[in-house]
Amino acid sequence: MENRITDIEIHLSHLEHTIQDLNEVVYRQQQAIDRLEDELKSLRTQFLAVAPSPTRPPDEETPPPHY
Repeated sequence: MENRITDIEIHLSHLEHTIQDLNEVVYRQQQAIDRLEDELKSLRTQFLAVAPSPTRPPDEETPPPHY
C-alpha cells in the first residue's frame, strides 16, 4: 500500500510540473499574440494613412459613361 501511495505522489508531482510548463507556454503565446495584434493594428493604421480606401462614398462616385 505504501508503494502505491508513493507512486501516486510521484505521478502527481510529474503532472503538476507538466501543467506548470504548459501554463508558461500558453502565457508566452498569449503575449506573442497580443504583441502581433498591436503590430497589425499599427500597420493597418499606417497603411490607411498612406493609401486610403480605393472606393469612394456613393455620393462622391461619378456615374459611368453610359449614363
